[in-house]
Amino acid sequence: MGISKINSEIYYSREIEKIFTRAISSYPPGKIFLIDEDNVRRHCRPLLGEVPGNFEIKEITLPAGEQNKSVKSVAMLWEFLSKNGADRKSLLINLGGGMLTDLAGFAASTFKRGISFINIPTTLLSQVDASVGGKTGINFYGLKNEVGTFREPDAVIINVDFLKTIDHDNFISGYAEMIKHGLIHSPAHLDELMDFYIHSPDYGALEKIIRHSVEVKKYFVENDPVEKGLRKALNFGHTAGHAFESLAMEQNRPILHGFAVACGMITELFLSVKKCGFNKNESIKLADWIINLYGKFIIKKTDFERLYNLMTHDKKNEAGRINFTLVPEPGKVKINCDCRKNEIYEALEFYSSFQK
Repeated sequence: MGISKINSEIYYSREIEKIFTRAISSYPPGKIFLIDEDNVRRHCRPLLGEVPGNFEIKEITLPAGEQNKSVKSVAMLWEFLSKNGADRKSLLINLGGGMLTDLAGFAASTFKRGISFINIPTTLLSQVDASVGGKTGINFYGLKNEVGTFREPDAVIINVDFLKTIDHDNFISGYAEMIKHGLIHSPAHLDELMDFYIHSPDYGALEKIIRHSVEVKKYFVENDPVEKGLRKALNFGHTAGHAFESLAMEQNRPILHGFAVACGMITELFLSVKKCGFNKNESIKLADWIINLYGKFIIKKTDFERLYNLMTHDKKNEAGRINFTLVPEPGKVKINCDCRKNEIYEALEFYSSFQK
């Protein structure tokens, strides 16, 4: 497939008030809506400043948390839009983390068969992951992003000052997606991530690194907009990672998405060694580094069967096969790798072997 240009305008700016006003200026009065989360309302909404009154923005706030990425929350947003006169010329502004932008993007893409929306991601994870790609979705029946659409936002506004409002765990949750981008496409990006001092971030330098990470995702999305082939590279760490995330929710010890992806990357690095020749010593070095960043999510051998079953529900699977994206070496990727059950168990054993 040839390259398809990303239609979303991506703004990198710390002058958030000016960019925000410019982005909404072409929409009619009374037809602009904003959704955020309760924690974002307190910490991030003030950074948008005072919006000129003639825009008449109507706002709704949802409770934060992955458990609210649900049909119930979407229905609440649809009801809010309908009761307040939203039509197909309306604009929905999605201010929040990846949960909020995924959910609200899905609501916007289905309300009146689709209205315009702008994402203003407020976490590192949402800035480097949800900023490009057009995936929307909600969790359903205990499964991550089980229902969703492909629909790009009209614009994305990335402001690193929002990241000063999140805690360390949420910061490094987003960092996991950046590590993934380095592993699948750019060894230079991986090196700058390993060298960056995350405990006291230089936000000017971080903005440049975020750009590099977004460019990696943009490359894959433009070459494969609806994930028929190459874009599956972005799933590295996610087949196992989503299983870890779902298991954690089931066992009432939830973990942030990036922490689950970190578990998944370690697991899938083992499979990369076994199935496509990734250097074993390099895989151990990377796994050690990742464990030191994220700590260890403890699993027992009795969890292996449930983790395996959760992987069988992954949306990327085809014809009953669990499809993994693996890396022969940093910067290269191999999609649609079929791994046997015993190999997956060995990979889970490899993850379990690391001490932290």
